[in-house]
Amino acid sequence: MWKRFVRAIKSIFGGLVSSIEDPKLILEQNIRELNDQIPQMNENIATVKASVMLLEKELNKYKNEYKDLVSKMKAAIQAGRDDIAQNYALRLESTKSHMIQTKEQFETSKKAYEKALEVKKVFMKQREKKIAEAREALRAHERAKWQAKIADTMESFEVAGIDATHDEMVTKINEETAKNEARMEMALDSVDTETFKIEEEAENLRAADLVKQFKMEMGLDSDDDPLKDMDLEPRKKEIE
Repeated sequence: MWKRFVRAIKSIFGGLVSSIEDPKLILEQNIRELNDQIPQMNENIATVKASVMLLEKELNKYKNEYKDLVSKMKAAIQAGRDDIAQNYALRLESTKSHMIQTKEQFETSKKAYEKALEVKKVFMKQREKKIAEAREALRAHERAKWQAKIADTMESFEVAGIDATHDEMVTKINEETAKNEARMEMALDSVDTETFKIEEEAENLRAADLVKQFKMEMGLDSDDDPLKDMDLEPRKKEIE
């Protein structure tokens, strides 16, 4: 009974989560989170690097102190001052212990820093890959939305009967256009175009004769012009 109740609750909340999840928004949020992790990672790496630098300085200090104590202890022994040499020996032993401990910490921090750089390198590659996949998915999502709109539009055309009326109206217009073109051709065939051409040629000849007459009056016509011997005096008087 309890298992059935738990399964029912899971089914209810699972369906609710699925209904409110928006893949586009989730992918965009994932990209932002991947980018937000870089500053935090850089800060952590900087902290590790600072620790390495501090330990390195501390190690160098113990090394210099160790060398200085060795030199002083040797000088005290050569001077026959074993009491002073013994004092330096105790300090030397303590310094050596601190130096070894600091060196171990330095090596550990150095390895941690190198590991952090490797982790960042891997993370950056994975980040670029995931962002590229997310952006491609988002582009595909936008294409799918556009295709869905086109499909909806085409389906609405078909449901509303627009396709049928569209084809019917195009056919009617084409038929009407063909009829009008046929009427125009028949009308042109019924017109005596040959008479129009003859009259047009006659007008052209008449215009040419008038031009020749004016040329003769202006003294520009040639000797072999057939109209040269015509009596043009009355015409000149009219012009004057």
